Amino acid sequence: MRNIVALAILSIFIIACGNDELILMNEDPTVQLDQQIMAAINSTGDSVEDYIMPDSDEYNKIPQDPKNHITRSKVELGKLLFHETALASESNFMQSMGTYSCASCHHAEGGFQANVPQGIGDGGIGFGYTGEARLIDPRYEHSDIDVQPIRTPAALNTAYQKLMLWNGQFGATSLNTGTESQWTPGTPIATNRFGFEGVETQAIAGLAVHRFGLSIDEEFISNTEYKDLFDIAFLHLEEENRYNSITAGLAIAAYERTLLANKSPWQEYLKGNSAALTDDQKHGAIAFFNNGCANCHNGPALSSMEFHAIGMGDLVNGSNVINVKDDMPVHKGRGGFTGNPDEDYQFKVPQLYNLKDSPFYGHGSTFHSIEEVLKYKNEAVKQNQNVPDAQLSNLFRPKGMSETEIKQLTDFIENALYDSELSRYVPTSLPSGNCFPNNDALSRVDLDCI
Repeated sequence: MRNIVALAILSIFIIACGNDELILMNEDPTVQLDQQIMAAINSTGDSVEDYIMPDSDEYNKIPQDPKNHITRSKVELGKLLFHETALASESNFMQSMGTYSCASCHHAEGGFQANVPQGIGDGGIGFGYTGEARLIDPRYEHSDIDVQPIRTPAALNTAYQKLMLWNGQFGATSLNTGTESQWTPGTPIATNRFGFEGVETQAIAGLAVHRFGLSIDEEFISNTEYKDLFDIAFLHLEEENRYNSITAGLAIAAYERTLLANKSPWQEYLKGNSAALTDDQKHGAIAFFNNGCANCHNGPALSSMEFHAIGMGDLVNGSNVINVKDDMPVHKGRGGFTGNPDEDYQFKVPQLYNLKDSPFYGHGSTFHSIEEVLKYKNEAVKQNQNVPDAQLSNLFRPKGMSETEIKQLTDFIENALYDSELSRYVPTSLPSGNCFPNNDALSRVDLDCI
C-alpha cells in the first residue's frame, strides 16, 4: 500500500488555477488508474488499510471471539477435525459411517463452498474433481439425507462475520442481542446460549446437526494423536472437559477464522504491488467503489453484518436438490429467525472472494455466474415474486452500469479477488488415515484415495 501511495504522490504535479481547481498532470494511464482507485476508496469514507487482511498466522490481527482465543494448537487441531471423516459416527446409515466431514460442504476446491447447489453431508456420495459431482445416495430415502434448504455459505473469510448463516441465527452477540426468545431449547439455535460469536456457535451446533460424534471413548480420539492434540490445545481445562463437541467446535472455529483469501491479487495490490492487477481489473475496482458496491460489501472480506432483501429466488427441489418446502422459515431470511416481519426476505451480505470456484450464487443457487448476478443487480428487477416490493432494500435500485463496466467488474470479482492457493489450508493426511473430504467408495475413486 505504501508503494502505491508513494507512487501516486510522486507522480502528481498540481497547478493552482483561478477557480482553485487541481489538475492532474501525470499522463501515465496506469498511474492514473491507481490514483482513481485510491480516490474511489477514500470517497466511501474508508481507507486502504480497512480492506487489508492479515496473514493467517497473525492471530492477534484476526478478529476472534474473546471467549475463544486463536492459538496455533487450536488451529492445527481444528484443521484436522474440519476434514476428519472419522467424526461421522452418528450417520443415519451404516454405510455412511465415517464417509463425510465438515469439508464435504466446505472444501478448498470449491472456495470452501460446496460446488453443488445444495450441500450434501450424511447420505451423499462422490466428489468429482472439485466437488461438482457430489450426489445423493440413491439407496436412501430422501427424508433421511442431511441437506439444508438453502445454499451452503462459504467458510472463507468468516472471521469478519459476527453472525453465521444467511439469516444470522448463529451467534449470541452483535445483532442477536435481544433475540434470546428465538433460541428455542432442543434446537440448533439453542447453542447460542453458550454465549459465543457466530463462527464458534455454528461449529459447535454443526457437529450435532450434521451427525458427527465425539467422545474420549471413541477409537479415533483415544487411539490416535487426537488425544494429545486436544490435551495441548485445551491444557487449561480439566481432562474430563477436554474431549467433547464444545472443545472440538472451538478448535474448528479457530481454524476457520484463519481461512483468509490473503494471497489474492487484490490483497497484493492493496499491500503495495500495483502490478498485481490488470488494467481491466483496476477499472473493475473503480466501478466497484463508484457504483455503490462498497455500501454493503466492505472491509477485508468485502462483506458486512447487514441484511438486505434483494428479491433473489429460493432453492427449489429438482435435480440433486431435495427436502425443500415452500413454507420453511428459512425462505424469509432474517425475519424467519427473528420473527420480525420487517426483516422478512432479508439475507446476510456475503463475502466476495473465490466466488468463481462454485457456479452457484444467491441463497437459492438461482444464479450461475458472477456476471449474471451483476446484471441482476444492475437492472434491479426482483427474481422472486414472493418478495413484496415494499420489503425490497432501498439499495436495490438500477445502477446504470454499462456493459463494459459490468465486464470489468466481473473480471475484478472473478480474478482480482481469487486466491489460488487455498490448498495451504488443507492437511496432507488425517490421524485416522481416512480419505477426505469424503470417504465413501465413489469419492475414494474420484480422489484417487484407494
